[in-house]
Amino acid sequence: MPETTASLGNPSEPLHEETLIRRIREGEHELFYELIRPYERRVYAAALAILRNEADAEDVAQEAILKAFKHIRQFRAEARFSTWLIQIAVNEARMRRRKQQAVVMEPMVNEKDEDGLYTPRDFADWREIPSETLERAEIRQKLAEALNSLGQKYREVFILRDMQQLSIEDTAKALGISVPSVKTRLLRARLMLRDLLAPGLGGGWSKALSFVKGNKPW
Repeated sequence: MPETTASLGNPSEPLHEETLIRRIREGEHELFYELIRPYERRVYAAALAILRNEADAEDVAQEAILKAFKHIRQFRAEARFSTWLIQIAVNEARMRRRKQQAVVMEPMVNEKDEDGLYTPRDFADWREIPSETLERAEIRQKLAEALNSLGQKYREVFILRDMQQLSIEDTAKALGISVPSVKTRLLRARLMLRDLLAPGLGGGWSKALSFVKGNKPW
């Protein structure tokens, strides 16, 4: 029987990331999913921010994870493993986008549901919290629509930093840009989102649009 996560002590205690990486390199390939499981959503979100297409983002996320597995020995711990993994996804997504832009493509059309309401393709799979109020749900819908209208470089930074909660430094490494660039783009993204959201939500919603840590509208 192959050795499991529980073989290193208390089964309720997850293996340390460094231990997982070492054991995977030594041949325990079945532990790779344990390593990447906490970051799957971030990898998908990073690809989606660039490609704006769910099917393409899913394909790229899988490709990035497979590439990370194939090249796990190249990880040197100079950055967080999650940052390295997301950086692979960003690079894969950008390569796919370049290939797509090299051919003539039909313009993307806003999707509508059965009632004719706008459903942003980028965030169509957002999960609702059962106890969420109608106002909170409306804010998330408006935010999704506003995000869809942002320029590529602003959307990438906002999603990785404010939605996926990467640090400023990790966001910079994942996108291959400088820390000052992250800060500048993030500030502009937040200001643009406020400009886009505030007129339609009215003054009574102003507090809900604060992007202070711990007070996110989603």
